[in-house]
Amino acid sequence: MSPRSLIVVALLALAGCASQVPAPPTPIAVPVSATTWRQVDRELISASQQATEQVKVFARGSMEHWRTRVYQQTEENFIPWFSSYWTQEWLSMKVSWYTISAGGEQDASAKRLATYLLEQYQEKVLAPVAVEIDPDAILGQSTAFYAQLMAQQMPVIAQRHGVPIAQLNGRLQKIPAIALGPPPARDASLYQIVSTEPLNTLPAYAALIDKIHSDGGSKGVASTDTAMAPVARRASQRMEAEMAPRGAASAVAAAAGKLAGALISVGVAGIRAIIQANDRPDSEALIRSSLGNTFDKAWLKLLQNPTTGVMAGTLHMAAQVEGNLGGRDEPSVGLGVNRVEWRPHESTTQQTEPILQGE
Repeated sequence: MSPRSLIVVALLALAGCASQVPAPPTPIAVPVSATTWRQVDRELISASQQATEQVKVFARGSMEHWRTRVYQQTEENFIPWFSSYWTQEWLSMKVSWYTISAGGEQDASAKRLATYLLEQYQEKVLAPVAVEIDPDAILGQSTAFYAQLMAQQMPVIAQRHGVPIAQLNGRLQKIPAIALGPPPARDASLYQIVSTEPLNTLPAYAALIDKIHSDGGSKGVASTDTAMAPVARRASQRMEAEMAPRGAASAVAAAAGKLAGALISVGVAGIRAIIQANDRPDSEALIRSSLGNTFDKAWLKLLQNPTTGVMAGTLHMAAQVEGNLGGRDEPSVGLGVNRVEWRPHESTTQQTEPILQGE
């Protein structure tokens, strides 16, 4: 027999051996009693409740860190900027222009100044802190943390009750975790929540975050325009009161000649600097009071509101899971936070009187 024939025979023999390899057996479903499934359901409810409590601790700590950083940035950047002589001079020019172009509108200069100060607060405080941490990031992290904690419990529950993981996954596919549809893409099962990594690639998750934002009216911290209003009103009134004497002094300086006029202008500027320096403590106290009170209210709402706060994603999923398994209808927030009083050069994590729970 030729070598070529031997090769052909060998290949045919190998092909025959390969064709005789049996296909992997199809997994046989293990009978699971109704009693066992009820026990599994109770453990799923317990796992959801425990995960929610752990997420609350995480969210509270993250929000307190964010608040501390906002306080620090306000004290270190915004207040010194606002109180400086040259900023006050620039704001005086803006108030002058606002007053001239007001067209008879009442409090026009104060309103426009408040808008400008709000833009500066966003630029000098909120935006820099957001690079490190902000409520939107905490919302996403908290929601993903709940899903991770639940995923860790699935193999534990399956092993404890002798349920094959494939059969447990089949049951998880029937348990809603996100229910926002139609369309169906806005819904997700508990199986999808615990098996999708990262969670933000799931369309239903994106729909949930969008709904939380739309229900809250805006992303992140609530608008601080109400806090800027008293600050801007006081500054505007003081600057408008300074305009008349400043204009008179400029006219006298012009009439006195270049040399004398320069001396008079320098003297007037020095007087304005003294006035602004004397007014500085009151201005800074007003900023701290207005911003601190308004920010604390917004912070508390972000922390505790069950539909628009940083726990909203977790609470939605927990309510769906536990409600469909016969547990409680809606987990409470109960974060047990403490109010932090905004004071310069003191620790912003100091705890004072407790705040009532809820919103």
